[in-house]
Amino acid sequence: MPSPLTVLIDSWRADPLAWLHRTEARAIVAELRAAGRAVSVAAFDRNRLPETAPILLRLSDPVMVDAARALEAATVVYRGPGAAALERCYDKWRAYETVAAAGVDCPETRLAIDADALARPLVLKPRRGSDSIGLRILRAGSVPSTRRNEETLAQPQIFGAELTIAVIDGVAGNPLRLELPEGVPYTFLRKYLQRPGRAPLADRALAARAQQTALAAARALGVDWAARADFIHERVSGRLLFLECDAAPLVGPASAFAASLASGGMQRAEQLARLLGEV
Repeated sequence: MPSPLTVLIDSWRADPLAWLHRTEARAIVAELRAAGRAVSVAAFDRNRLPETAPILLRLSDPVMVDAARALEAATVVYRGPGAAALERCYDKWRAYETVAAAGVDCPETRLAIDADALARPLVLKPRRGSDSIGLRILRAGSVPSTRRNEETLAQPQIFGAELTIAVIDGVAGNPLRLELPEGVPYTFLRKYLQRPGRAPLADRALAARAQQTALAAARALGVDWAARADFIHERVSGRLLFLECDAAPLVGPASAFAASLASGGMQRAEQLARLLGEV
């Protein structure tokens, strides 16, 4: 009989990321309870940490970093990303430098204070952040003074197919192609309010290449739990370019993470067992 599980969630607050992650946590709790698992839910409070394992972290990114640090400092065992891996992936400049040094192909990336020489249009995005909040396209002209800083990244906009791939325990799922019109940015609005379709990548050679590249990026970044790697396959050149790695992705039953693994042959029961460290 599996031991009782505590799912650690965001405290209620008026924040879209908190709402998204609390909703996802409820879905995971429901499917675990339907499978006969005893599950309790607790809101994260650094002054009142759960003491009984197993604990599953289902928190929004900034809170996830705080919770991982607090639990590690208190030597409380949990299932979720390590603080170090989270911090490497959350800082997109650091992640870019890390995967590029490991030989993974990336778009040319600069801090926005040094972006004048990059070709337009530019993608401007926060150096630290999640879910494409703050992503903007600069069609022409100079980087605005409000974005010309070391906390904003700039990349030439790449035109092609956007792909996302789940990774867990050294296993990569099947890449999913996001059914976005070419050149349309995958913003927070489109991720959660105007969701595009997604379909398994039909090109098997490209799929295998993407899986190996996702695993290489995850190794370079020290991913130690579930992750989702995002790429763009440039139409003109055929380059497969790393965009980012989310070391704390949504992993619920309706997530792209779950769909990628299922498309690669990993059923939901095995996904949950791996997420809980029971494989």
